[in-house]
Amino acid sequence: MIREAAVAGQFYPGWPDELKEMIQFMTGKETAKIDAIGVVSPHAGYIYSGPVAGAVFSRIKFKDTFILMGPNHRGMGKPFSIMTEGSWRTPLGDVRINTELAGAILKASGNLKEDSLAHRYEHSLEVQVPFLQYFRRDVMIVPIVLSQADPTVYKEIGAALASALKETGAEAVIVASSDMTHYETNERARSKDQKAIEAILDLDADELVERINKYDITMCGYAAAVSLITAAKELGAGKTELVKYQTSGDTSGDYTSVVGYAGIIIGK
Repeated sequence: MIREAAVAGQFYPGWPDELKEMIQFMTGKETAKIDAIGVVSPHAGYIYSGPVAGAVFSRIKFKDTFILMGPNHRGMGKPFSIMTEGSWRTPLGDVRINTELAGAILKASGNLKEDSLAHRYEHSLEVQVPFLQYFRRDVMIVPIVLSQADPTVYKEIGAALASALKETGAEAVIVASSDMTHYETNERARSKDQKAIEAILDLDADELVERINKYDITMCGYAAAVSLITAAKELGAGKTELVKYQTSGDTSGDYTSVVGYAGIIIGK
């Protein structure tokens, strides 16, 4: 099955040349590359969050596969959904799902279920894919969508990712797709987001969840971040870096109601 692009022409350009030109503008090829276990990357329209995503993907060594995890904004399909077969299509071409690795993850997790409906119109993973294609044409993906649940579910899924990667020996980068605080003043958004970012940089999933709840931080993909932190620690994570942070106000000039975007790398 081919999962057709749902937000091409909306969140990012729908024409290949225009899309490549935009990504080229937002990335840098001459930066030092980090051997990343995983990253946090935003998923808004490219004019707003693209510079942050571009900065992150410019800094990492590309591997065969990217495990993409993000929130289910539309509430469709199974709550914890993984696709194990098929391809995803963008204006830059088709990207195959790594069936072997996806199958191993599905087998290792008691919460993930095979499902394509949750992915059909979800943008949080799709907007990551053109960046991956830009840097590596033969890249593969494993798409995973996470809904609201107890954090123990996210940790179980993270542990399953680590187990499957160890079992298969696959070379993969885990991507937690998330925007940060939504629709608050620039000052408040930056203050709240700093608290969440600190917990991620400390690789402290429990502290991240506690701060999300305590400070009412509307970080839509914190579930993916919890799974990423859990997996990364089991895979030997030791270094973290905030590559770039900005808000939508830096693009629009309107700082009265912004969305925050953070780009973070977790390495060994």
